[in-house]
Amino acid sequence: MAITDSAADDTLDELLRNKARIIELPDDNNEDEVTGVPFPGNHLRKNGIHHLPQWLQQTTIGLFHDDYNTVSSEALDKTAAECLPHLTGQDNQGIPLNRHGLPHLQRKQHASFLHTPLKGLPAPYAAMDASRPWLFYWCTAGLSFLREDVSMYRERLMETVRPLQNKIGGFGGGHGQLSHCACTYATLLALATVGGLDVIDREAMWHWLGTVKQADGGFRMAIGAEEDIRGAYCAMTAITLLNLPLELPPDSPTREAGLTHFTDRLGEWISTCQSYEGGISSAPNHEVHGAYAFCALACLCILGPPHITIPKYLDVDRLIRCLTTLQTNPEGGFAGRTNKLVDACYSHWVGGCWALLEAAVVGPHEAKQNGSVSSAESRLWNREALVRYLLTCCQQPGPKGGMRDKPSARPDGYHTCYSLSGLSAAQNQYTYNTTASTTDRETGRLLSAFNWKGERASEGDMKGLSVERNDVVELVHPVFVIRFEAVEEARRKFARGGFPVVEGTD
Repeated sequence: MAITDSAADDTLDELLRNKARIIELPDDNNEDEVTGVPFPGNHLRKNGIHHLPQWLQQTTIGLFHDDYNTVSSEALDKTAAECLPHLTGQDNQGIPLNRHGLPHLQRKQHASFLHTPLKGLPAPYAAMDASRPWLFYWCTAGLSFLREDVSMYRERLMETVRPLQNKIGGFGGGHGQLSHCACTYATLLALATVGGLDVIDREAMWHWLGTVKQADGGFRMAIGAEEDIRGAYCAMTAITLLNLPLELPPDSPTREAGLTHFTDRLGEWISTCQSYEGGISSAPNHEVHGAYAFCALACLCILGPPHITIPKYLDVDRLIRCLTTLQTNPEGGFAGRTNKLVDACYSHWVGGCWALLEAAVVGPHEAKQNGSVSSAESRLWNREALVRYLLTCCQQPGPKGGMRDKPSARPDGYHTCYSLSGLSAAQNQYTYNTTASTTDRETGRLLSAFNWKGERASEGDMKGLSVERNDVVELVHPVFVIRFEAVEEARRKFARGGFPVVEGTD
């Protein structure tokens, strides 16, 4: 059926009358004179933070929105409404403000919150028995990001994790539990943070990792468990920090498929985890997720320089396009998946991707004279928005401290650790040295992940982010997610490689 010009005009006129539209505000800013549908956010009082950024101006909040309500869109709108009073300074929850009008980072309270679980846990925490290594990591690492001394926990942590280490190598989540890549990763990073790496049986670890290496190049999370991108990142982190031989152990089942090294076919397998959306999934043909993107990028940065390995194995343009859509508006934080809610933990899992991607995009041709590529030289994401979200919406008010997913959630160690790591990613600058060696000639150790440097936020950076010096978190290694000092200690400690010879053995 043909539509006449008159019918088309009538249809357009009806749509304009019934749908929300952009209207011109009067010059005297008298809201009573405004006709039509008001912009979302007009309900907010005008006595909030001065000089709100453009994305929080009343004229831009909700400028582009979905006219059709769904369960997801209603949840998104509810979360935005929950966060806006904090983002715009209507409600600072009683937290003291810095000179820019943002809440200070509550260092003392957050440190106290993270110290508490390390002193003992109530009975209900028995439900998290399989996650004990993660509690150790979240608390010790989070404390170190706040410049807290965690050396006091060295001996206790070493004795606590010793029974979690299995004779075949690797660590389980609790007593008598099977070795698992995630638990091994968390235990390793916690021990590195407190300086307790001596407890690890490196040779047994090497043999165990050989059993989870797969013929297609990836890694299983445990013997007989699922193969996914987490396993690849966790395994390569252990191999690199502990300077384990890259050659597969003689008893590795994967040798039967013709593989000889842990790195064989790994980059190619990671490539198969990139979906049509551009994001990274846990395994081929699975749903993309922001955390898997970090695991893939960090793993590739272990294999070699980011400007070489990342473009070699991933479609960088599509990945950037996918990850940029995960920064939510108006909150400014990140969601983990498409059309999901903002969550502070993705401040690390997605926010931590950008230093790695920026180094991949800038490359050596745009490096500084000293051969370094800085994350400050490429602006692919909104750092200021993430900082504002974390300081205004994710800090638990009151003396107990801790950081949370969003204002309606309760604080926990997981969100506290990764909120602090995300703050560091947004506040500080990270540099990759493109001229440094990528392989140790004597031991064969992969060195690319050790070629990163961190630079604390300058006065100009702090002004742009609306923070003061005491609001800035310590430098966090962009690949290993612990302090640079802990990474350097591990590098030096195992620089000679090899395994200790036990007396009485051949």
